[in-house]
Amino acid sequence: MPFVKTPLAGAVAVLSTAAFLAACQTTGSGADPNNPSPTSGSSTSQQANEMADKAMYKPIEYTNAAKKGPQIIVIPGEIKSNNASFTQKFGPNNIADYAELELGKANFKVLERSDLGPLLNEFTLAYTMGNPQAARKVLQKGKFKTTKWILKFDILKAEPVAQANQGFDGQALGSVIGIAGGTRGSAAAGVAVGSVKTEESTGVWIIGMRYKLINANTTEQVATGYAEEKMELGAKSTSVLGFKQGASGGLTLDTLVQRLVQKNVWEIDSKYK
Repeated sequence: MPFVKTPLAGAVAVLSTAAFLAACQTTGSGADPNNPSPTSGSSTSQQANEMADKAMYKPIEYTNAAKKGPQIIVIPGEIKSNNASFTQKFGPNNIADYAELELGKANFKVLERSDLGPLLNEFTLAYTMGNPQAARKVLQKGKFKTTKWILKFDILKAEPVAQANQGFDGQALGSVIGIAGGTRGSAAAGVAVGSVKTEESTGVWIIGMRYKLINANTTEQVATGYAEEKMELGAKSTSVLGFKQGASGGLTLDTLVQRLVQKNVWEIDSKYK
């Protein structure tokens, strides 16, 4: 007798598929013995690690890295964005730390801010208050004497600019199937369809960073530049007959800020060294 596909058979098939997927999801046959995570080796572990790998630090090749750059000091810049999610996570010193790292890789002689003591605060205050004479006096002291450039990075923009959502809830459709069929099979199929829920959302941030290169002898601006990057954050989930599967991720603010620093340092290295 040939197999007749009924709503009940379809519901059983969905349930079996969900159970199989759940079993696969929790299987850790390829677990890393050095990873203490209980989900090590599972499909969720692999998926999460693949997303994390894309957000990891990626070094770049600087055009003139073989050429030794002048002595430079990075001073804390300004964050002009009022977005609380950004300002709670980042301060000017965080960005300056990234800049010192990348300038060192570009073969500039970087004077660490921690080695300059109160002189750095004195210069930063004088410069930001618009008092170039007081700033120049500071530049004649200590390690500032042999410094050619002062560099600062400012965040001019940091905001979520777009959000999109979509999803499917099978509850209404499942009720229609259950009522229209009038049998136990159709009722089971209605329950199966009614349990299906999918959700997907994506948000996009734009962050803009400006740099200012300042002559350490005159406090005059030598060069300036600006770069923007997009950051996409996404999440999606599926639920069928009690089985749930979901994922969320994207670039982090840390990664995006570091890539903006890299982009600006690349420009300074290629144009002004």
